[in-house]
Amino acid sequence: MQVAKKTGISMASNIRIDSEASVAMMKLDNPYVIVRQIASTNAVVLFSMSNCCMCTVAERLLFSLGVGPTIIELDHHVAGPDIQAVLFQLAADGRQPVPAVFVGGKFLGGIETLMACHINGGLVPLLKEAGALWL
Repeated sequence: MQVAKKTGISMASNIRIDSEASVAMMKLDNPYVIVRQIASTNAVVLFSMSNCCMCTVAERLLFSLGVGPTIIELDHHVAGPDIQAVLFQLAADGRQPVPAVFVGGKFLGGIETLMACHINGGLVPLLKEAGALWL
């Protein structure tokens, strides 16, 4: 199994990658700004929960396509509940806020949208356009 890139934002676990962006992000206290910053600085972002089976499905689909998404596990993240509230607003229609997928800085949607894009052939072009695939 491939290893996903983790962000440098403080997490409850000890996983951390230091970078200039991570230092700037740690100072952010507005969850909207955190989501926007993470989504805009990574080709593919998957907001997930460690015990969510549909999050695992989304993660495995992306890995199977050769994408190494930035995975933010909200149950291990300091600002997890606040970020989840932002994602709930983005999801709208009372849909489950996780998994939440961002491609090229734009909110793609949840597992239903991700799978629909994959089935209808639209996911790979989106990933290529975002720079997540080079094939």
